[in-house]
Amino acid sequence: MAGQGSLSNLRNIGIMAHIDAGKTTTTERILYYTGRSHKIGEVHDGTAVMDWMEQEQERGITITSAATTCFWKDHQINIIDTPGHVDFTVEVERCLRVLDGVIAVFCAVGGVEPQSETVWRQADRYQIPRIAFVNKMDRIGADFDKCVEEIAERLGARPVAVTLPVGSEDTFSGIIDLITMRMLRFDEATQGLRITEEAIPDDLQSKSSAARMTLLEKLADFDEGVMEKYLEDQEVTPEEIYRALRKATLSLDLVPVLCGSAFKNKGVQPLLDAVIRYLPSPLDIPPVEGEDKGGNIVTRKASRSEKFCGLVFKLQTDAYVGNLAFIRVYSGELKLGDKVFNPLKRKKEKISKLLKLHANKREEVGSIGAGDIGAVVGLKFTTTGDTLCASGDWIVLETMDFPEPVIGVAIEPRSKADEGKLAESLERIVREDPSFRVSVNEDTGQTIISGMGELHLEIVVDRLIREFKVSANVGQPQVAYKEALTRTARAEGRFEQHGTGRDQYGHVVLELVPGERGSGVQFESRVDGEQVPAEFIEAIERGARDSLDAGPLIGYPLVDVKVVLVGGSYDEETSTEMAFGVASTMACRKAAQEGEPVLLEPIMAIEVITPEEYLGEVINDLNRKRAQIAGVEAERGRQVVKAMAPLAEMFGYSTSLRSATQGRATFTMQFAEFAEVPPRQAEAIIHKIRGV
Repeated sequence: MAGQGSLSNLRNIGIMAHIDAGKTTTTERILYYTGRSHKIGEVHDGTAVMDWMEQEQERGITITSAATTCFWKDHQINIIDTPGHVDFTVEVERCLRVLDGVIAVFCAVGGVEPQSETVWRQADRYQIPRIAFVNKMDRIGADFDKCVEEIAERLGARPVAVTLPVGSEDTFSGIIDLITMRMLRFDEATQGLRITEEAIPDDLQSKSSAARMTLLEKLADFDEGVMEKYLEDQEVTPEEIYRALRKATLSLDLVPVLCGSAFKNKGVQPLLDAVIRYLPSPLDIPPVEGEDKGGNIVTRKASRSEKFCGLVFKLQTDAYVGNLAFIRVYSGELKLGDKVFNPLKRKKEKISKLLKLHANKREEVGSIGAGDIGAVVGLKFTTTGDTLCASGDWIVLETMDFPEPVIGVAIEPRSKADEGKLAESLERIVREDPSFRVSVNEDTGQTIISGMGELHLEIVVDRLIREFKVSANVGQPQVAYKEALTRTARAEGRFEQHGTGRDQYGHVVLELVPGERGSGVQFESRVDGEQVPAEFIEAIERGARDSLDAGPLIGYPLVDVKVVLVGGSYDEETSTEMAFGVASTMACRKAAQEGEPVLLEPIMAIEVITPEEYLGEVINDLNRKRAQIAGVEAERGRQVVKAMAPLAEMFGYSTSLRSATQGRATFTMQFAEFAEVPPRQAEAIIHKIRGV
């Protein structure tokens, strides 16, 4: 456990990348070389420690982020291995929220791929220092220099190589350390445990010297000491380079780039050295900011002597201990038996068990200190994104925003006995996964589960059957449409009730104004207290928001609209919150009908990588799916097609793409925006859903 004195020796890092770049394989090697694992686990064998879910082992992909702790050269490293598949972007988002540094893994063959860009932008948003690891240098088509170029061009970063590969593809045999100017070879007989240092071979001398000069040139921009020595042609020591590079990495000015092949056990130990040399400790990041009860900004330093505060960034159901809450402690200390406060839920929680995590293995501890990551068992009220603080204190840290689901399927229990079990299991998955929703269709009574993509829902259903032992029937995937207004509409709602115990009266005039795409639902009051007293405004807003959950066309949520309260009246004797809530709902529904509503559908950004001979076939197929082709470019002997297409047309696309290209093309797809459905299609959808 990292004590206060050793906070500078603590690193909280994530490993992120595009699917199949080798994140989990890299993590497995890190665990092996730090002594955490005594045997190397492999993704393709289904033996990777970090991919512990059955579904992950079968598919060879990471679905849930796994946390572990290891030690390297007197430093404690907390690692979170995040998923690369776009359907699980939320997993990456919530981990980045609490991490201090990131290793971005790139495939030396694929370079910067679409999901690499997505996770890089997420890390930009949270301002997280990164180091890059160009993996798979042993693969056919590996190109280190091209990959470094793409990091600069596509991600807008400033990469700087600190190691160079010796050879590539099947001749890849080691790496050159540009800081010490030595060649490192990794002994295959000991699975890379033994490293030998050698002089740089003559044929690589000039390339290595040029790369070192580039490194010093870039560092000179950020460090005066290096600049002076560089301009005066003096030797810059490795210590000076490490110091300058750390400073430039922490300020997000440079990204150190290393290379290797995790699968072939080459280059992982230098990556670990880079983690402790260049990535931040909790002391290097600014004090965490939150809001107190009055909405004022308060800060907490990463120190055990401060008041306790932490952020719960993920919940997980565990077969043995029930609910696990992953927590990043920002200040103070969380101790066993403590009573803590959740200001968002206004509830107290008791800490009955604290754990350090190693994938799905557990180690009980007595406390988790500032800067550290661990897990709490048995929290009753806390959900993802909640702050916990000391009893009697009040601080709310910035919470997390989660995207809206874009796809849904109907699900029903196979038998009466499974009914309660299904509802309970779905509730537990909703607690764990903020991008997963469960709703009931009022017209049909069906339970609809919604998520970020086909794979996301497939995994949920798989978990229901295996983990929760629920038998369920699942329908065909359905698109999660939205509705929007195209013109401003005004309506009046009046609710009067007489003679049933208590008279009630509420009267409002509301205007619904179409907003920009993505603006959500907003509410504004333009009335004074003489028309409608302030104490009823909240009930009016609540009534309006509730009514917008089901739009006038076919009952999908009405989005991107501003509700403006422009008039109304009240009665001192009989007006109640309930009456105003009902009046508001009535007015909203009337106005929505008159606002010429349209249907919106999720549009996906698609990138298809195909051999040239199939390009025409791929484009024709996309055109048939109402896709807008944004561009085609040649890259490494293949064609990359970028397009935008409605999700409704993309179900089962992997099968049609495989058959059109004899299995040689690949594609990635992620949600881009909601857009209006063309009138003819909209009419067909409305008819189908209404059953007309």
